[in-house]
Amino acid sequence: MQVWLCENPIGPEALVWTTLPTPEPKEGEVRVAIKAASLNFPDLLIVQNKYQMKPPLPFVPGSEYSGIVEAVGEGVTGFKVGDRVVTFGGGGGFGTHVITKAAQLMPLPEGFAFDDAAAFLCTYGTTHHALIDRGQLKAGETVLVLGAAGGVGTAAIQIAKAAGAKVIAAASSDEKCALCKELGADATINYTTGNLRDEIKALTGGKGPDVVYDPVGGDLAEPVFRSIGWRGRYLVIGFAQGGIPALPLNLALLKGASIVGVFWGEFARREPKNSAAGLAELAAWYAQGKIKPVIDQRLPMSALKDAFARMSTRKVHGKLVLTND
Repeated sequence: MQVWLCENPIGPEALVWTTLPTPEPKEGEVRVAIKAASLNFPDLLIVQNKYQMKPPLPFVPGSEYSGIVEAVGEGVTGFKVGDRVVTFGGGGGFGTHVITKAAQLMPLPEGFAFDDAAAFLCTYGTTHHALIDRGQLKAGETVLVLGAAGGVGTAAIQIAKAAGAKVIAAASSDEKCALCKELGADATINYTTGNLRDEIKALTGGKGPDVVYDPVGGDLAEPVFRSIGWRGRYLVIGFAQGGIPALPLNLALLKGASIVGVFWGEFARREPKNSAAGLAELAAWYAQGKIKPVIDQRLPMSALKDAFARMSTRKVHGKLVLTND
């Protein structure tokens, strides 16, 4: 098999595309022939040794992928050779094959494309947990989505609209704002050219958004939190801008607002039944055409470094997907 091997976690430039013996699955494991894998921000952090979980060296990065079961180990009863599967977590996805625990896999329904599946679990699972579970979003409420043209941002637009909410999408360019409108956003804000607080006020009639979906952090957080509506819920998704903001807590008091942390991976581990129910609803929405991952580019698996380079430009619309044809 061929894999991207990380022996020195100093960044994507140190990854090596190499050939290793194709392993056989042990008890409770399966071998998956990878069809597609997507690039997520934690994949960058983990090869830079900046992620909270640090796998032993050497390792193969890539946490989200789809493929076909090629071999099963002893004791595996839930999967058989030929099954279509998808998973998030555990690593090993940036290659042609991977050994993983059968318990980490999910069956992939017929009609669910491999490239869509590889771009689905993390972003849509996180966003459904954020908006529907943690944010308690209701039909008719207004959601402000920051970083709205990225992977989780595009998912947030689609899920909020599926839930019957009004969506204000904030992004860093007119081109990205146009994409957000195509995905169903009711209004957009280019936060590099306009006054963010003034535009939020104008678009909400002075009320402010009911829910803020923030995967960006940095210097956008405070002005947006100052604009949130009464009983607003500020969903902390991540910090793509790099800086972790320090919000003045008196604003939460004055607005009766909540700062709500969102950690989908831990939610899925601690509350597997609730997580499975959310994913089932998402799968149904996908089948109904209500949601579909936005894929910026499809690249061959061997072009992982090119994908990391594009990610660094902050010009990605949706997700980057690597495929084994």
